[in-house]
Amino acid sequence: MYRLEQPIYFYLLLLLPIVWLGYIWYLWWQKHTQLKFAEKQMLEILIPEKSLFKSLLKMILWSLAMVSLIIALVNPKMGTALKSVKRSGVDVVFALDVSKSMLAEDIAPSRLEKAKLIINNIIDKLGSDRVGIIIYAGSAYPLLPITTDHSAAKMFLENAHPDMLSSQGTAIGEAVSLSQNFFNDEEQTNRFLFIISDGEDHEEGLSEAIDQSVKKSIKTYTIGVGTQKGGPIPTKDRGTIRYKKDKDGNMVITSQHPELLAEIAQNGKGIYIDGNKTKEAVKQAEEIIVNAEKKEFETKEFSDYKDHFQWFIMLGLLLLIADFLMFEKKTAWIQKLNLFNEKKS
Repeated sequence: MYRLEQPIYFYLLLLLPIVWLGYIWYLWWQKHTQLKFAEKQMLEILIPEKSLFKSLLKMILWSLAMVSLIIALVNPKMGTALKSVKRSGVDVVFALDVSKSMLAEDIAPSRLEKAKLIINNIIDKLGSDRVGIIIYAGSAYPLLPITTDHSAAKMFLENAHPDMLSSQGTAIGEAVSLSQNFFNDEEQTNRFLFIISDGEDHEEGLSEAIDQSVKKSIKTYTIGVGTQKGGPIPTKDRGTIRYKKDKDGNMVITSQHPELLAEIAQNGKGIYIDGNKTKEAVKQAEEIIVNAEKKEFETKEFSDYKDHFQWFIMLGLLLLIADFLMFEKKTAWIQKLNLFNEKKS
């Protein structure tokens, strides 16, 4: 396991393309200026030992040296030992609706992006709580097993999209059933499932799934995104934005169904939260989790992180020395080989 102490220094790498552009411009200017004084054949006679390859090689060595020194500034650290750490928290699983209706833009920038933002902000409020993510449309898919790695949760969440699931629909019941496998700690008494959806086109089997969750002490909360007025569903057709239409050619308008989401939450011993106001929704979810009784559990994490910047400094200095000792003229013994039969008798 590694850790970057100062990743902000990676921005210095953006200077390298600028330096290379300047170097290429210098070569062009140099050649253009030389041709003003003499033709190409005469230049080869006047400066026979001039090597463009050596010049490029020196520039490459210098660039690699700069990369090594920048990495040294970042200071990568490696974990050398695993240790057990006692934490206290609750288990939280997010079931994110990624059906096509979540692409509607009646809530800016879209229902799906609003849902991701809410989940991200809730994760930011979590302490040592474990988190898992499920995505669902016509079927449910485990995006991330329950974990204490909140950074990984946010990374996986960022990539959630309707294209990840082939079948369309809103299989909330399947997502609820799947979430029951996420809560793998039998002693954990506080288990929370947050369903983030517009509540449209749900399928059968939901009531039975909710009943099973209640029996397993899982409280189900719902967060609704989208307006009841609704909006069209955008689709991409060869790069052109179009809107979904029914079989009669009429534009399909999708709207949120808060009454369904409220019913799901009520049956699941939770509450319905209006997700259209991000701050209020996150605050409500945070209060639910913070006020819950925390259970102590044990987890493994890397410790004894050791600095490794010195290796990159050493490599950078060696490359700079090699660059300094290399001259921009052709190597004598290579010239004598006449590999390409350049010298005519």
